[in-house]
Amino acid sequence: MIDKKFIGYTQPPTLWDVEKGRIAFFAKVIGAKDPIYTDVEAARAAGYRNVMAPPTFIFGAEGDSGAMMQLIETLNIDLGKVLHGEQRFDYYAPVCAGDTLRFESKITDIYEKKGGALEFVAKDTRVTNQLGEHVADLHSVIVVRHA
Repeated sequence: MIDKKFIGYTQPPTLWDVEKGRIAFFAKVIGAKDPIYTDVEAARAAGYRNVMAPPTFIFGAEGDSGAMMQLIETLNIDLGKVLHGEQRFDYYAPVCAGDTLRFESKITDIYEKKGGALEFVAKDTRVTNQLGEHVADLHSVIVVRHA
């Protein structure tokens, strides 16, 4: 069982550099065809600093930053029992190639269902960029299966 003493736990911040090629790959995978995701001139013409990351890109960025694996290790959770349960994004500023994102996460709740067969860890993450801009808030819930 996940110790509820971790409710309120704040992870050490993680940093992740946003690369143009990673944005282009993500856009291709999700079928996003707007040139602001792949062409610097099109992105600048639309008012962005560089190519812009498509919606939900930031979820993968958080994963790539190592933050989720750090959390799973801290909570001593068996990775083989983890499911992604929920995700919500609130965006405040665009994420562009060349940005360095800072992820600051806090566990907001730990609870169980089905007599402890399923445990849930709710986490909120504040994302800022190298300019100090508040880029997004992420809310996620992971599910840990014990059955």
